[in-house]
Amino acid sequence: MCYNENMNIDIKKKVRWQTLPWVRALLAHPGAELFLVGGAVRDELLKRPTADFDFVIRGLEKKQIEKTLPRYGSVNLVGKKFGVYKFVPRGWQDEPIDLALPRTEHTLTGSGAYKDFAIASDPRLPIEADLQRRDFTVNALAVNIATNKLVDVTNGQRDLKNKIIRTVGKPEQRFREDYTRLLRCVRFAVSLDFTIEKETFGQIKKLIGNLNKKITSGYVVPRELIASELVKMLRPNPVRAVELLDSSGALAILIPELLTMKKCPQPKNFHSEGDVWIHTLLTLKNLTSTQFKREFKNQPTTDEVLWALLFHDLGKPYTIVRMDRLRYNNHDAVSAEKFRAVANRLKLSSGGINPEIIEQLIAKHMLITHGNVNQMKATTLEKYFFSSRFPGNELLMVIFADISASLPARGKPTFDSYKKLKKRLASLQQHSRRQKASLPKPLLTGTELMKATKLKPGPRIGELLTVLREAQLSGKIKTKNQALLLLKKIK
Repeated sequence: MCYNENMNIDIKKKVRWQTLPWVRALLAHPGAELFLVGGAVRDELLKRPTADFDFVIRGLEKKQIEKTLPRYGSVNLVGKKFGVYKFVPRGWQDEPIDLALPRTEHTLTGSGAYKDFAIASDPRLPIEADLQRRDFTVNALAVNIATNKLVDVTNGQRDLKNKIIRTVGKPEQRFREDYTRLLRCVRFAVSLDFTIEKETFGQIKKLIGNLNKKITSGYVVPRELIASELVKMLRPNPVRAVELLDSSGALAILIPELLTMKKCPQPKNFHSEGDVWIHTLLTLKNLTSTQFKREFKNQPTTDEVLWALLFHDLGKPYTIVRMDRLRYNNHDAVSAEKFRAVANRLKLSSGGINPEIIEQLIAKHMLITHGNVNQMKATTLEKYFFSSRFPGNELLMVIFADISASLPARGKPTFDSYKKLKKRLASLQQHSRRQKASLPKPLLTGTELMKATKLKPGPRIGELLTVLREAQLSGKIKTKNQALLLLKKIK
């Protein structure tokens, strides 16, 4: 056991837990002990911000807890069967606080399902016993709120110092208790930029196939949990996440389609960087480049951009043909189709991302390659870069990252078409007196057009509206009267 009496627990907004009314009320009970546990302690030691606060309360029966907490805020008693409470103190602005009794867990059938365990809560259970049931040593840490002492029975501090993710106890046993931990381990390694301990990683590779294991109620690990883990791990470092998923065998189990990009050749005069897999990882890597940050003024990239880049060229292995050179006809559409299948299979929307937006980005990432930017209709540019129905700024990010990872034989990416696109977009904005990134409203509505032309609703109305809009965005007409005059000529 390791104690650190000088640990500062003023985590996030300099919260001093000892001074809070609800903390004082709980600790006023004889024999009561309150511990901050898990991720919040880990993040404090690493000097990282945290939003999750979990506590363990010893020496109090459930009835005493349920009588005390409601005086100081709202309490969700959904988890009280297991001795877990969701608590929002009065005036608290962050996520609910988890408050639990010390507990032990053991698997019921050994299936590895995340709900296949029995929980035994016991207010007299030592905090050390509670910590020894946890997943990884860096999460098996606790701070006694009254004494400010750190409790570390699994050498979590050592692993934090050495930047290692290691299971508490034997890796195989810990993973077989809950196969979700296989992906959680990878996620922690990515988000903390740690290395996975050798034996722990060996067991991940051995057991990874169980992510697709089925029981009578469905998958042992629900697809929703897998989606959540994948989205969370891709966010902080997508390249490291993909590489760890690959080396652990998780990609082969969950998204084998992505592996078809390996050794899929590309014409060297356009892609001297290597095969489709290398190009894809390079697009993700370039999201943190100085050039990218300067181009988008340090705007954060969305999850949708990350996922779109990961899948944007997946269609190439499925469409490759050898003609005058290597070609991948319609690969953008096939990539979008393949992504849709994966998103449905893994229920990625449950992970907090929008598959429809991602599919749109993938399908249109070749927009400026397929057509001459200078000859594109203004209405086309409006549709993809100024409409609330299409993620225009994200599409610019995808296009820029794709170009920056496409290295011709001379070794430097060519941004000529991208620059022409930005120039056209800037030109369209000049016709608007409204806020940046918006365009002027149409000069005529459909109702006004029908009234002026005496036409009935039908396809012709849409065609005329498009002609008027093109003329307006090109600066040929600027007023309603000019629009009406143009209608007389083309009606």
